[in-house]
Amino acid sequence: MHFSIPDTQELNEGNGSTFIGYNIHINGVFHCTVRYKQLHNLNEQLKREFGNDSVPSFPPKKLLPLTSGQLEERRALLEKYIQTVGQDANLVSSELVCGFFLSAQQETACNDKQDVNLDVYIMNNYQIKVRVSTFDCTEKVLARALKQVNLPSEYVQYFSLYLIKIENTNDIVMLRKLLDFESPYMTQQVMRSATRLIIRKNYWDIDYDTELLRDPVALNLLYIQTLAEIEKGWIMAMREAKTQLENLKFRLAKKEYIQFAQKLKYYGFMQFSQCYCDYPQPQTKVLVAIGDEELSLRILGPGNLVKEGVFKVTRMRCWRITATNSKRITNSENGSYSNSVHPNSTLELSFEYLMSKDKLQWITISSEQAILMSVCLQSLVDELLLKKNGVRKRQCVKANAKWTYMKRDGSCQLISIDQNDLDSSDEQITTAEHSYEEPFSIKTLQEKFSSVSFKSGREFVENHAFEGIGDDDL
Repeated sequence: MHFSIPDTQELNEGNGSTFIGYNIHINGVFHCTVRYKQLHNLNEQLKREFGNDSVPSFPPKKLLPLTSGQLEERRALLEKYIQTVGQDANLVSSELVCGFFLSAQQETACNDKQDVNLDVYIMNNYQIKVRVSTFDCTEKVLARALKQVNLPSEYVQYFSLYLIKIENTNDIVMLRKLLDFESPYMTQQVMRSATRLIIRKNYWDIDYDTELLRDPVALNLLYIQTLAEIEKGWIMAMREAKTQLENLKFRLAKKEYIQFAQKLKYYGFMQFSQCYCDYPQPQTKVLVAIGDEELSLRILGPGNLVKEGVFKVTRMRCWRITATNSKRITNSENGSYSNSVHPNSTLELSFEYLMSKDKLQWITISSEQAILMSVCLQSLVDELLLKKNGVRKRQCVKANAKWTYMKRDGSCQLISIDQNDLDSSDEQITTAEHSYEEPFSIKTLQEKFSSVSFKSGREFVENHAFEGIGDDDL
């Protein structure tokens, strides 16, 4: 998960005084504006819940008003703080953190809570009209949408809501996967371009397909997605394969259709728009796809010649997201905040790859979807580690603790499952990833690659699956 605080803004407190608001972006999209004291209150509660040693250090308070230099220093330190929280699976998945960011988004929107109709789609453009509250979190909106198509509640965890945009050519561009601590309605409101909410499966390992094939509704959702991805060319099928698929489609043999498609290239992958990479040489035009424990680069050459390069995620030591000229646009008249990146800015995903036994090399992909690529890599690694530890996809737990959200004016309100209005009629409970106990360490790898300069810093996402690699894997 990628947190950032690209800048700040001065806001009016209502009594003539002003305060500094820190603009938090999550996975590349503006999420909320909060005060220093609100994050400080969150930190104090995290320390009570998880202990001082498990929570990153928080920027200290200052007695006197901040100078411009001190303000910039605090912004950078707060950004580092929330990035560190975001990299800790236990912290970022806690009810406290989820409740804080959902409440902060609600307060930033400055809208009254009201019921609205929200359009949710599946991959064949079928529209599901869902009656939700403007404050409802992603989990609840997803549960209600899937309940309308009669999907049993035990299968809801296998799907997620994604935000997409449709280009003039009718191509789908994946923007981001929605998080449990955001409101899909409010997230759509801050997007400058027209977007659509769609339901897609939420896993990488095709072994989970077996469970979905047991239920007719889940089977139909999986079939519709597979059908759409083959028609769009996201799943590659040669002429003979297409003929067999058409026969299965004509017979409405949905289960057999999926089982046949599982054997095709790029089944279960996330496909990205055309972008550029510095491998094998600078400014190489490529198509990126992520899935099946790998990142695939299809190199586009003259005459539609395509060459493929494959990078296994278990050989990526770490990766990072960088941006250039990433100034954001603030509406100074009403204090509202745009999620738009400056037209000249570039997002880059760079990963350090074990090319051979004693050689690590940085590879950089320049793409507007770089953050989504990073999120996909992280979720793929998380799933790999769960499988390695013999744990099924997710374990469900109920969180009973009551925490508070400090508002900008200093008043507090409870944050909990009940406060977020996730009622029992939706038959949903909070889900949390099973945590792996062994901490990641690169000490032995540093000794092994003594000639390689290892960089440190929280801008890097360390790959916990990398430590298991051995000489026999190279």
